[in-house]
Amino acid sequence: MKKIAVFASGNGSNLQALIDAIKLGALQAEIVLVVSDRPNAYCLTRASEAGIPTFAFRAKDYENKEHYESVIKNNLEALGVQYLILAGYMRLIGTVLLESYPEKIINIHPSLLPLFPGKDGIGQALEAGVTETGVTIHYVDEGMDTGPIIAQEIIALDENETRSSLEEKVHAVEHRLYPKVLRHIFESEEK
Repeated sequence: MKKIAVFASGNGSNLQALIDAIKLGALQAEIVLVVSDRPNAYCLTRASEAGIPTFAFRAKDYENKEHYESVIKNNLEALGVQYLILAGYMRLIGTVLLESYPEKIINIHPSLLPLFPGKDGIGQALEAGVTETGVTIHYVDEGMDTGPIIAQEIIALDENETRSSLEEKVHAVEHRLYPKVLRHIFESEEK
């Protein structure tokens, strides 16, 4: 069973989907830590309610990214974490974690990358007037949503699509796809 840490900055709906998939036996993993750069984020409440330890920090309380990533890395190593799973984490991963977890950091993004990277992929898709967008799961590298793509799923936009309706569609795909793709990655590694 893989020991994973989930990194999140907000509501944590993808974190909850992973917690639920593990409880149902659909994902053979243990979330041993939830890391958040926002100490008041709801994802931390979700983690606490599930009995998962948390590490919350404010980047401004540290000298630089290397400093806070070194503190995070020490926590991860102490818990035997094997994979970092980004689920709405709004910071770029830096050198300390990239070098410590090569090809073991996975992110989910609400667009069909390389289209609409960075913040607000949903808003960018709506503004561009595209007829389809989607969800991408990819390995993390030093860039903004530029790592190798693992899986994508297309979502068709209706002509009357609103932010709210598209967010609902995207979340439905994310919550189903992320546990499925992670299960495949973890099982493939075991073989």
